[in-house]
Amino acid sequence: MGEVQQAAAPWRVRFAPSPTGALHLGAVRTALFAWLMARKTGGQFILRIEDTDQGRHVEGSEKQILDSLTWLGLLWDEGPEVGGPYGPYVQSERLPIYQEQGRVLAASGAAYFCICSPERLAAMRKAQQEQGKPTGYDRYCLHHTEEVAAAMERGQSSVLRLRMPEGRSSWDDLILGETSFDNNMVDDQVLLKSDGFPTYHLASVVDDHLMRITHVIRSQEWTSSTPKQLALYAALGWEPPFFAHTPNVLGEDRKKMSKRHGAKDILEYRAQGYLPGALLNAMALLGWASGTAQELFSRDELVAMFSIERVNRAPAIFDAKRLDSIQAAHLRQLPDGELSEALEPFLQGPSRTQILSLVPLLRERIVRLADAAGLVAPLLERPRWPLKEPFPPAKVLPGDAFGLLERTIQRIDAGDLENPVALREALSEWATTKGAKPRDIFRVLYLALLGTAAGLPIFDVMKYLGAEEVRFRLEQGMRELSMLVDEL
Repeated sequence: MGEVQQAAAPWRVRFAPSPTGALHLGAVRTALFAWLMARKTGGQFILRIEDTDQGRHVEGSEKQILDSLTWLGLLWDEGPEVGGPYGPYVQSERLPIYQEQGRVLAASGAAYFCICSPERLAAMRKAQQEQGKPTGYDRYCLHHTEEVAAAMERGQSSVLRLRMPEGRSSWDDLILGETSFDNNMVDDQVLLKSDGFPTYHLASVVDDHLMRITHVIRSQEWTSSTPKQLALYAALGWEPPFFAHTPNVLGEDRKKMSKRHGAKDILEYRAQGYLPGALLNAMALLGWASGTAQELFSRDELVAMFSIERVNRAPAIFDAKRLDSIQAAHLRQLPDGELSEALEPFLQGPSRTQILSLVPLLRERIVRLADAAGLVAPLLERPRWPLKEPFPPAKVLPGDAFGLLERTIQRIDAGDLENPVALREALSEWATTKGAKPRDIFRVLYLALLGTAAGLPIFDVMKYLGAEEVRFRLEQGMRELSMLVDEL
């Protein structure tokens, strides 16, 4: 039953999120693993929205889920023909299918109706806790079928419960290995609620069977649900799929990352300017290792190298610094045209031609695309005097600052602007003769040209701005300094 024997056949896998909010890293990592195995084996990746818990539904979350997967390029292969090219399967649109299978289970005796009130169930759980017993349904309605039938005849609402069989449930998990549960410790799960909606367990099993899912890849937190689902497969006479329970993703505080834990959702990463390829690369490394020293992967390389058998069963720790390192490396690998196109949504002022010309300045100096806006803004707008920061800066005398700006203009007039390295060396030598440290006195150039004491490398900035614009800004700085120099 192991993964190695199954790798040759196409895998039909699914990603089945609930519309209870935007997707976070842990959920999308599970989707990525499923998508990679579908692509690797020439199979299919199915998207299913599991919205049977209507009380937890969050308006707009289905669109966020679709937007997240589409942005990442984790496109699904089939579904109802709405949207482009397919909409996802939606469980709330398939209620008669689950209700029919519920009737089959009730008729066979694998499930039974329950009329217990919330008050009785609460009192039962409280008594079990006080006695130090595991909490779970006590099968009152299973042993009082005539009472249940009479109450239902009178119109009393009921739910349908799974009759968990005796013995043990065991399976060969493709990640966890041989896994086993004592069925006596597994509750008689509600399958159909009083409103006719199925619970997760019934809907998931029915859909996985009807959609011909061969492998279920899901988070480790669902491991304890597997015995209930195996019981349903057996009761319905269906062959179960293979199960692979992925390790949980923990934050740097070693707590499980989740929407409730404040995990950042995927669309926030898009808004900050992370590349989808970089994010997929980082997520793939959460619990999986290629067995090589390689850490940067393209999408195609991930498809070629990924395998379930190399997924570690231990929890994975999300490292934001590692993500940023991978993101920066992916940025550096992008061709100029692609990086320019990726920057466009984050740089509203410049034209496409201007953005393309900015790429050499930005490529090595940003991690997220959104970082570019703050670096580029001073290039597009001249400093407003008086500046918010002290001018000249600390440790620089007004006379030395004036002399630096004057000397810089002279070097520009001599043609040094096209060679930033030579210009820097010439001005560094001049600063040394004045007894000033270049790193201190060069802040004068930053302030005069950009209005701030830090930013993109100033000699590259000068080359980008051009001789005329640089001269204008430096002369403006000299006028501000002239009054201070005259007072000395």
